[in-house]
Amino acid sequence: MHAISGLSAFPITPSDAEGRVDAEGLRRLLERLASAGVDSIGLLGSTGTYAYLSREERRRAVAIAAEAVDGRVPILVGIGALRTDAAIRLARDARAAGADAGLLAPVSYTPLTDDEVFRHFEAVAGKGGLPLVIYDNPGTTHFRFSPALIGRIARLPGVVAAKCPAPVLEAAAAGVTALRDAVPAGFPVGFSGDWNVTEALIAGGAAWFSVAGGLFPKTCLAITRAVQAGDTAQARALNAELAPLWALFQAHSSLRVVYALADHLGLCRAEPPRPILPLAPEIRDEVVATVRTLNLA
Repeated sequence: MHAISGLSAFPITPSDAEGRVDAEGLRRLLERLASAGVDSIGLLGSTGTYAYLSREERRRAVAIAAEAVDGRVPILVGIGALRTDAAIRLARDARAAGADAGLLAPVSYTPLTDDEVFRHFEAVAGKGGLPLVIYDNPGTTHFRFSPALIGRIARLPGVVAAKCPAPVLEAAAAGVTALRDAVPAGFPVGFSGDWNVTEALIAGGAAWFSVAGGLFPKTCLAITRAVQAGDTAQARALNAELAPLWALFQAHSSLRVVYALADHLGLCRAEPPRPILPLAPEIRDEVVATVRTLNLA
């Protein structure tokens, strides 16, 4: 596959109370992304609640997505698991079902050391048969990569990109530079954390791994394309318009907010997997009212 860059849109994975993926709902979400022209789709990411789905349903979600997208957009698939052997099996499942790359987070219960995480990536890259994206999401895994560890893993055969939390605004340039200096030349380092990403892209980030992009791809593409065109003023202006959405994400979690919005938009009827609860009705009303004031597409 081509080097990962631009907008990678991360949708929810709609499912029923038993954890069975809603095929039609997922197809509607993915068609919205593919038709908008996103650069890749991040299926079964943290927003896609991969950790709450069985191996069978994860495999089924990839197969549904591969059929729906039909080669129009690369599909990056979450393959994180507590055990290395389980992550290897998930990588093989994803590849067989049509994934283009795997998103590997160091999921843990016992806190992991840097060497343990390196060996985990080494094993999955060597035996999983799927190109890997380093998935740094300390808010869910409680493990934070150093630039040195990112650089060490980036040199493994089969590791093709990194997804890192965007630095806070005042540290964007220094944070992006530290990561880019740690990895081989040309190795793509992209960022998540929607409210901070625009500055990380301007500072040299290769990709935006976006929760908002999973619902509003055209809006997020406009920011991404402005950065790629060198129009930083336009990118910042468009990002500033989304400040109310970013505030909702930070106050209530982006996961709960996008579940409410997917339902409001009629794209699918899904609630987050238990024990995660939907937003309370008064907060949902606030979310919907706020989004109605924004020009989102």
